[in-house]
Amino acid sequence: MHVVIRKHATSPEYIDQTRPKLAHLEETMRGLPGFVAYYFVETEDGFTTITITEDETGTAEPMGRAITWMQENTPEDLLGAPEVTEGLTLISATR
Repeated sequence: MHVVIRKHATSPEYIDQTRPKLAHLEETMRGLPGFVAYYFVETEDGFTTITITEDETGTAEPMGRAITWMQENTPEDLLGAPEVTEGLTLISATR
């Protein structure tokens, strides 16, 4: 599996305006080919998204779809450029 982590520093106002729309984002992500999981995590200084796909080639569409969704459905002027980390999953442990 391939993982992309995008850390966004933003204001609490951004989170407040985005929160009511997250069910739509979840629905959008679930329908993508190669999709494994997507997490939208509120942090002290903004939010972090974690996208997990079957392989690296399957990452492009989910990432593009998530970015497009954010641009169309959230207050863009409150969102800074993300710090991006990505890589191959070495282990996956769930309960």
